[in-house]
Amino acid sequence: METQERILTKAHELFLRYGIRSISMDEIANHLGISKKTIYQFYADKDTLVEDVINIEICKTKDDCVIGRTNSDNAVQEVFLAVDMVQEMLKHMNPAVMYDLEKYHARAYRKLTDHKNKFMYDVIKSNLEWGIEQELYRNDIDVDLMTRYRLASTFMMFDTESFPPSKFTSIQIITALTEHFLMGIATAKGLKLIQKYKQQRLKK
Repeated sequence: METQERILTKAHELFLRYGIRSISMDEIANHLGISKKTIYQFYADKDTLVEDVINIEICKTKDDCVIGRTNSDNAVQEVFLAVDMVQEMLKHMNPAVMYDLEKYHARAYRKLTDHKNKFMYDVIKSNLEWGIEQELYRNDIDVDLMTRYRLASTFMMFDTESFPPSKFTSIQIITALTEHFLMGIATAKGLKLIQKYKQQRLKK
């Protein structure tokens, strides 16, 4: 593995596990058994390294969304698979990451926000249109408004003021908010599928 790739892989692992602020360039160097000077040959500063780490997460999200659509028989199933994807991500992600990004790494946070407002917006909008076409979602919903609502509510799991980690886990929050969202837009046909996939999840 090339040196730059080793640095990026280790930084990605440490940032997600412990949060970004709590991991210094010195610690990354120590974990790799190299000097900090070596890291600075490839990354001018921590901000640049954080941006590359966020790029990894963005690319993974895009790949997962493509796989989710490909493996789904219908729009409701696609949402359940997306929640599974998020739950898997949360197993390896310290909740402090989003706070650290917003507060200390503006460029990387803007990149993530841009990804959310463009790519993720399109994914959610496409799912709503697909669900309406399949008669699983009501055809009287405002697709743009519901897309924006879904997008905003998805990121509420990182709002530690509204949902203190001492009371709620991120997985609890995303699961409950997703179910609430689906129930609000589903037709009778859609509700049957929601119950079906909920039962399947309980059996896992």
